[in-house]
Amino acid sequence: MRKTLIFSIAFIISCSSRTDTSPSLVGVNDWTYYLQDISVDSILQSGFDVVVMDYSRDGTQEGEFSSVEIGRVRESEIIPLAYVSIGEAEDYRFYWDTSWYSKPPSWMGPENPEWPGNYAVRYWEDGWKDIVFSYLDRVIAQGFAGVYLDKVDEFEFWSDSLGEEDAAIRMLQFIREISLYARQEAGDSFLIVLQNGEGLLAWDDGSLLRTISGWAVEDLFYMGTSPADSEWVEERLRYLESVVSSGLTVLVVDYVDDGSGHGGENLERIEDFTRRAMDRDLIPYAAMSDRELNEINIIEGIQPR
Repeated sequence: MRKTLIFSIAFIISCSSRTDTSPSLVGVNDWTYYLQDISVDSILQSGFDVVVMDYSRDGTQEGEFSSVEIGRVRESEIIPLAYVSIGEAEDYRFYWDTSWYSKPPSWMGPENPEWPGNYAVRYWEDGWKDIVFSYLDRVIAQGFAGVYLDKVDEFEFWSDSLGEEDAAIRMLQFIREISLYARQEAGDSFLIVLQNGEGLLAWDDGSLLRTISGWAVEDLFYMGTSPADSEWVEERLRYLESVVSSGLTVLVVDYVDDGSGHGGENLERIEDFTRRAMDRDLIPYAAMSDRELNEINIIEGIQPR
């Protein structure tokens, strides 16, 4: 990602003007990220504008939320976005076949050493695309307002074997196919938000920003509770500035709350992250540093706003 950025920023900015009517998150003030041990009542009581949540209270098919439950969220005027990983397969999902441990399908790559049970996928293969489309069918039937697509940055993993440009273009094509399919099935107002992988913009002709509804990034200003490398921060911000200048909302989550209470150094870090994000017209969410995302983190006077 680093080596392509310097040469592409001017091109990105020149191509990124948003001229169509794709749905967006304009007007959203705050958001929360909630993927485990999910309680609909907690969402309803939270006061956030947007919730990124799993389609299931525990990630499994058995824990899948009903359309009535998602309807309650929408009726409260909170926007529910369903988390869907498009760059890795997860071995606890409805689509998983236990035979894949010994005989993986052609689209499945190696296990992620940092996240056991998660496997890289050849996202350009039809077998994986069919699984993602079936996932979309589920969340659309549940009544989600849109999807939050994770592991967009998986194109970086495959760049060594495919070449950086080829890997990126295949991911761009996949995102466009997802957007087209979802909006055909759910209607033109269906939201498409990407997480990470902003380096894709080095290869985009401008159409991606006219297709999606927003972007989200993790670990922008802090890596856990430690400041991120300043050069890396500025490089990422150049991409995100092009997204903002196109008229799209950018969400950012940094895992900066160490759980020690909202005072002292912990509060200073949370406030610093929040201020730096808002100064760049990004919408911050300070998450717990354990990265479990198993609770809604409400911080009085900071989030929700």
